[in-house]
Amino acid sequence: MSIQAYTHPTPQKLLQKYWGYDAFRSNQAEIIQTLIEQRDALIVMPTGGGKSLCFQIPALLQPGLTIVVSPLVALMEDQVQALRSRGIAAAAVHYQMFKVDRRKALAELTTGNLQLLYVSPEMLLSPPIWERLNQPELVISSLIVDEAHCLSQWGDSFRPSYFRLGAVRSALLQTKPPGIKINLAAFTATADPDVQQVICQGLQLQDPQIFQTSPYRSNLRLSVKFVFTQYQREQQLKQFIQSQNHTSGIVYVRTRNESERLATWLGNTGFITAAYHAGLTTADRRTIEQQWLTDKLQFVICTNAFGMGVDKAAVRWIAHFHAPLELSEYLQEIGRSGRDGAMAQILLLASEPTGWLDGGDRQRWQYFAQQQQTLQARAFSLVKDLPLRGNVDELRREHPSIGLALALLQTQEKLVWHDPFEFAILGQMTKTVTCRSMPDMRDYLKAKGCRWRFLLAAFGVEQSEDWACGQCDRCSR
Repeated sequence: MSIQAYTHPTPQKLLQKYWGYDAFRSNQAEIIQTLIEQRDALIVMPTGGGKSLCFQIPALLQPGLTIVVSPLVALMEDQVQALRSRGIAAAAVHYQMFKVDRRKALAELTTGNLQLLYVSPEMLLSPPIWERLNQPELVISSLIVDEAHCLSQWGDSFRPSYFRLGAVRSALLQTKPPGIKINLAAFTATADPDVQQVICQGLQLQDPQIFQTSPYRSNLRLSVKFVFTQYQREQQLKQFIQSQNHTSGIVYVRTRNESERLATWLGNTGFITAAYHAGLTTADRRTIEQQWLTDKLQFVICTNAFGMGVDKAAVRWIAHFHAPLELSEYLQEIGRSGRDGAMAQILLLASEPTGWLDGGDRQRWQYFAQQQQTLQARAFSLVKDLPLRGNVDELRREHPSIGLALALLQTQEKLVWHDPFEFAILGQMTKTVTCRSMPDMRDYLKAKGCRWRFLLAAFGVEQSEDWACGQCDRCSR
């Protein structure tokens, strides 16, 4: 595919033609124009804010391919299905695909007819994809990194391959004709100023335009209820669901076993629901998603595996049976309600403050902290066995967890990537990785005053001293 002069419609006309909207939301038009001009950007936009449009429309207005890096298979599949239904040439490649579907997608990539390619960071750097992307005749216009906050998280969502993405652009440009430009844009729903800096440095963004949309949603009413026993936690949940008059919602839990147990219990009491977690087959997850989207299920009881990329406008309530581990997780999950602009109720059930009568939340937080420490200790122990220079794919045979060690070194600025595969270690580690990149849920539960005000401050959005949301359980008393 060759570069040539293109005449194309305006973003406004594409918005109306393919998506049926008459106007952009806040910041969307400016973000789209920045990407059309092939400038780097960091976009912090809350869940439901319309992030995908911000890179999908530029992809239709530029010659060549837009690569979208996403860690979530469900999100990739849902967006590709929606794009194809609109007649847009898009494909996803991931390890859960049938081989015949993967071969078909790779063939489309080879012909250069795709406008958008969705891949996980691991698949992007796999030989079948990487070799095709490096073909000189394949024009690549943009590299989009979704869920970019993965660069700052150590825990169950840790993805070492994200740390290699900063070297992707320069490596691709070496295989393209002179004068070719590839811009890079990072998208995330939640990032405080420190995390924004980590993203910009980790992805090697060049003089990026930074767009930050306030996560405040005036139609989301936040409330917290403290419980003193497991029985009380269950009864509070049941009463809350009963008060929602059969409207659609989501119940979030921390473990797969708890989702199954609650689904059985609530199902036996007459609710139409199902458990959803990463332990289910892909087919079962898709079936549950469709049943919920079409209101055959009133609600799902799920781990954080549910919700990414699942777009339903009329979600009237969200209940957290367990307190999430991080504020970023909480903010993303509550953002899946009230997308139609109507009021939605948000309930968080938390162990009583002392933790003596109900220590469930404290135990889960301790377990999460231990997981982080174990992950970092394992990475630290690997570092001493690594050569000062090497190829990550070659060394993985001897050191299967090498990605952890290299990410730890990079976090401490002790490692550079010459390309996404070749690294050089610059020195010994001198400090440990900071586990927390933001205030955690304990800070939120202990804080006084407006709940929305606390959340906004945590993510770098300051309000006047007398500002109050008027919608949380504190402000509406």
